[in-house]
Amino acid sequence: MQTIAIFGAGPGLGRAVARRFGREGFRVALVARDRDRLDSMAGDLASEGVQAAGFPADLTDREAALRAVDAIGARFGPVDVLEYSPTPGGHLRGDASELDVAAVARLLELCVLTPVALVGRVLPGMLERGDGGLLFAMGAAAKYPMPRLAGGMVLSSLRNYVHSLNAELGPKNVYAGTLVIGALIEGSAAARNPSAWGNGRVAVVSADDLAERCWDMYLNRDRAEEQVTPGLVG
Repeated sequence: MQTIAIFGAGPGLGRAVARRFGREGFRVALVARDRDRLDSMAGDLASEGVQAAGFPADLTDREAALRAVDAIGARFGPVDVLEYSPTPGGHLRGDASELDVAAVARLLELCVLTPVALVGRVLPGMLERGDGGLLFAMGAAAKYPMPRLAGGMVLSSLRNYVHSLNAELGPKNVYAGTLVIGALIEGSAAARNPSAWGNGRVAVVSADDLAERCWDMYLNRDRAEEQVTPGLVG
C-alpha cells in the first residue's frame, strides 16, 4: 500500500486530495499545525474507509516538517507521493513597494526552503524505488504578477524549482508537477472570507475538481503544470 503525505492539509484542497488518493488505496498522512483539525479530518477519512493519520507541524519550521516525515515513515512507511499546498495567507498580500526583508523571509521559509528540504528527504527513497510523485499547488501569482499580491515573487521561485524537477526526474519515473490556481477553493478558509481577496468577486472552484486534476497529473505524468484560473487567463 502506498502513502501520500499532504503538507498544509486543510478543509479545502487538502481534504479533497486525501479523499481522491484514498479512493485509490493510498494511506494518507495529514500535516498541518492544528492537531485537533487533523484528528477530525483523519476520523472523517477513516469513516470512508481510508487509512489516515495526522502529524502536527508548523511548515515555517523546516526541522518540524522533517520530523513529520520521519513520523510518517515510522507509522506508514516511506512517502510515495508528497503534496505541498500550505496557504501563505496574508503574507502574500501587499504591493511590491511594501515588501520588506522580514515578510519575504517568512514566505521563503514556507514556500521555498521547507519544500526543498522535504524533497531532499523523500526523493532518495523515490529514486531507489523507481517511482514517486511530487505535487505542488500554488496561487496564480506564481505565474502571473498581480497587483497587491507581490509575494508571488516567492511562489514563482517554487514554480521554477518544480519545473526543473519535472525535467530532471521524469526519465527516472519520479513525477513533479504544479497546479496553479487563480481562484478561491471551495471549503477553504479563504473562500469563507472572499472580501479579503477581492471584495467578494473572486471566482470559487471545486476542491474535488482540483483533487481530480492532481490525481490525473500524477497518474498520466504528461505535463509539468495544470492551470485553473477562471476569469483570470485562459
